[in-house]
Amino acid sequence: MALVVCETFVSILGESSRAGLPAFFIRLTGCNLRCRWCDTPYSYDGGESREVGELLAAVRDSRLPRVLVTGGEPLLQPETPELLALLCDAGREVLLETNGSLPIGPVDRRVRRIVDVKCPGSGMAHAMYWPNLAQLTPRDEVKFVVSHREDFAYAEAIIREHGLAAGPTLLISPVFGEVDLAEAAGWVAASPLPLRLNLQWHKIIWGPERRGV
Repeated sequence: MALVVCETFVSILGESSRAGLPAFFIRLTGCNLRCRWCDTPYSYDGGESREVGELLAAVRDSRLPRVLVTGGEPLLQPETPELLALLCDAGREVLLETNGSLPIGPVDRRVRRIVDVKCPGSGMAHAMYWPNLAQLTPRDEVKFVVSHREDFAYAEAIIREHGLAAGPTLLISPVFGEVDLAEAAGWVAASPLPLRLNLQWHKIIWGPERRGV
């Protein structure tokens, strides 16, 4: 079994509740959305076919306890759920970043699923697969990338509408270089909802282009 892989590398996790922890990254090729602020358009196509056994060996050789599978959109490739399950079987903490437009049902429940909810500023809010939100557990995370105050208000409305406040970790991620971080921190601090400001630490440390350490 093989997947089309854009890149693999070692770095710290720049986002999510695990931000700052080292991880092995597997970025898969292909995405069905075109968000206005996308920072990985190079992952839309290209890449190379790599056997799952090769990927598992690379993870093992890294000696890191956690793996992030990201994209692009990983769930476009039907082999991804099996890769995720095998990584869990190998004793790794496994995180999946998905854009929220495809069903997460096939994903092993041992995986920490980080599901985007696309806000209007992305231009892709219409593409959401809303039934995903009912499947989330407290071990999962929901990420709202906000490009302005209106996106933040949209995120609050979605959280209330779908009853997410008592469930997954709720991440508010300001678009890098577009939103004043102090202003975004103020939005989060003033909200009655259990929100977490989600900065892109990899960009703050190394700039928007660099990926591995």
